[in-house]
Amino acid sequence: MRFILILLMLALVGCGGSQAVAPVGVYRAQSQQPPPTVYKVKRGDTLYSVSWRFGMDFKTVAKINGIRSPYTIYVGQKLRFKPYRQVAKKSTQKTTASKKTTTKKKKVVAKSNWVPSNQRLRWQWPVKGKIISSYSKSAAGRQGINIAGKSGQKVAAAAAGKVVYSGNGLPRYGNLIIIKHNDTYLSAYAHNKYLTVKDGQVVKAGQKIALLGRTGAQRDQLHFEIRRNGEPVDPMRFLPKR
Repeated sequence: MRFILILLMLALVGCGGSQAVAPVGVYRAQSQQPPPTVYKVKRGDTLYSVSWRFGMDFKTVAKINGIRSPYTIYVGQKLRFKPYRQVAKKSTQKTTASKKTTTKKKKVVAKSNWVPSNQRLRWQWPVKGKIISSYSKSAAGRQGINIAGKSGQKVAAAAAGKVVYSGNGLPRYGNLIIIKHNDTYLSAYAHNKYLTVKDGQVVKAGQKIALLGRTGAQRDQLHFEIRRNGEPVDPMRFLPKR
């Protein structure tokens, strides 16, 4: 009888262990999605957000698809991620046929007159708080750092640039902001409660871009990433010591 009770206790312990949750502060994102053969653009997508989703440099995706600055894409457009002879020709035809739907967006981009600088960037912390998850090159879902904070806390641009994505269309990121700083660097700010800037808006370093939250996360925090030519890099290498 005692032997049977011991077996039952062990079974219960085993079941409980299978339901263990991830440690607090760990960014629960899926591993980087491999790019599909063809991606159909959805409402709210930008070339930058699509490239970010599949871990590619926006310049590479633009070149493959024959898309020129200001890198406007439209709903229903098919993007390829590997070179194909007829891609540029097809993209040109579709862009010409849809001028009416993209004219307004192009005008908004032109108003900013923002030219990316390739000078050395001066980075600053996007939010005040304790680091609860560090960057890892090999671990899935740790392509940046997580910083704890309070709901509604100010989230600031880590460097000057232009907002190239403001929305919640990327899985696991919640309300997300992506800023283009120059032709090399992009930064991302995820899990926000509320976004205070829009696509195409030029921002200064330290300017409020969002309010901290927990969309797509288990607790109030900011997930912050820096990507160089499409590749995630450790933000701690760029942020000032504190």
